[in-house]
Amino acid sequence: MSQAVADGTGPMPRQIPYIIANEGCERFSFYGMRNILTQFLVVSLLLYLPEADRESEAKHVFHTFVIGVYFFPLLGGWIADRFWGKYQTVIWFSLVYCLGHACLAYFEDNRTGFFAGLFLIAFGSGGIKPLVVSFVGDQFDQTNKQRAKVVFDAFYWIINFGSFFASLLMPIFLRDYGAAVAFGIPGILMFIATFVFWLGRKKYVMVPPESANPHSFLNVARTALFAQAPGKARTGLALAGFGATLAVISILLTPQIGFVIAFCSALALLLAFGGMGTWMQLERARGVHPDEAVEGVRAVLRILIVFAFTTPFWSLFDQKASTWVLQANDMVKPDWFQPSQMQALNPALVMLLIPFNNFVLFPLVRGLGVELTALRRMTTGIAFSGLAWVAIGCIQLAMDGGSPTSMLWQMLPYVLLTFGEVLVSATGLEFAYSQAPKSMKGVIMSFWYLAVTMGNLWVLIVNSTVRNDAVLGHIASTGLSVTAFQMFFFAAFAFAAALAFGWYALRYRMVDNYRAA
Repeated sequence: MSQAVADGTGPMPRQIPYIIANEGCERFSFYGMRNILTQFLVVSLLLYLPEADRESEAKHVFHTFVIGVYFFPLLGGWIADRFWGKYQTVIWFSLVYCLGHACLAYFEDNRTGFFAGLFLIAFGSGGIKPLVVSFVGDQFDQTNKQRAKVVFDAFYWIINFGSFFASLLMPIFLRDYGAAVAFGIPGILMFIATFVFWLGRKKYVMVPPESANPHSFLNVARTALFAQAPGKARTGLALAGFGATLAVISILLTPQIGFVIAFCSALALLLAFGGMGTWMQLERARGVHPDEAVEGVRAVLRILIVFAFTTPFWSLFDQKASTWVLQANDMVKPDWFQPSQMQALNPALVMLLIPFNNFVLFPLVRGLGVELTALRRMTTGIAFSGLAWVAIGCIQLAMDGGSPTSMLWQMLPYVLLTFGEVLVSATGLEFAYSQAPKSMKGVIMSFWYLAVTMGNLWVLIVNSTVRNDAVLGHIASTGLSVTAFQMFFFAAFAFAAALAFGWYALRYRMVDNYRAA
């Protein structure tokens, strides 16, 4: 064995370009429709509403859609891990994805058909989202695992390459050629993405799905919760039961808070209390299940805590396509420039920051004796997202004071938020794959994306809360507008999350779960 192979720096897999090209086209298709969605809803599909309610409803629809996109990875990951394998699942869900794009283009003036298209895109995009990333990881083993970080960075770079051109061009197509063309072009790119992925089928490393496993995560957790230990109460089971009760109450509140908030809150309660209960009684599963399975469950639970602490970051990040676009509508800008186009700055900065961080900033910091571990990078990234929202809040204060404000001022919060994104999101992809037990890589990636769902849930909850008269009265007493108050609230939320994340990161023990050569 050569020294390079022994060090994990063996040859780059030949099949990687197919996956990278697929991702670039797919991301163009997704961001091409996503980044014009809020604007389209306000100026076209929601015209039946009173003008004062359109922006709020557009924001609600947008974040509900994003919740769906990042919820369905649970389904895609489960199907891939248990039945079809990653490749087949990606192909079939991609076809559903293409159908959803077709619905958006065809039903541009029909709410039922358009929302059906959004559902199909959420279903298809969400279903493949965790699988393409983990499929990249499957192409590596111990002989070339050091190349994986370069590819994960390239993977994230190509995502933003597609997003950049989509963000720049689709608002122009929407303005000049209408919704059918603006939503149809992303559909064509999604078909190309599916075709390119299919072309590489004979070159991929295909990790087969796991057969029914008596020692799966759920089976071990069930044993731990229901097992009795002499002289000990089942406190963990009681805690899980309490969470289940709260989840039922959440579902019963659907008429008051809406189905999406009720369902997602119920899911969060089940995961949180069920996870804590399993942790408390996990040792009771030993003997019934092998030690490897028990330790695998322990590893997953530790990872889920990391994911939970990232949810505030996602609540801030995804609002650049809703709250920030709506703010840009009221800013000074050239007549030819569309507010949605400002989002092109985010992927452009990502493409610059990834190589800058890897070749300049990180080596410089390491030269100062500071090791930038994955969790330290993520902690810093969450804090920078908070700084971005302090900046966007200050801009809103100037606007509320009547000062004409150029949209160029949004560049500062975009730079801060994008730097945070690179540290959290690109790092999180690598972290999630490397820490996941072999039998659960698809599912653990799904949980990573579920964190985005929960982040957008925070947005829906906050938006629903500020419709309450008592809350509005409190905000008015601060002298801030509702928009400015929310911006500073989310900034404080991010800073608190960064502190909690950093505290937990000090106690987290990293593992290496790349497959053997």
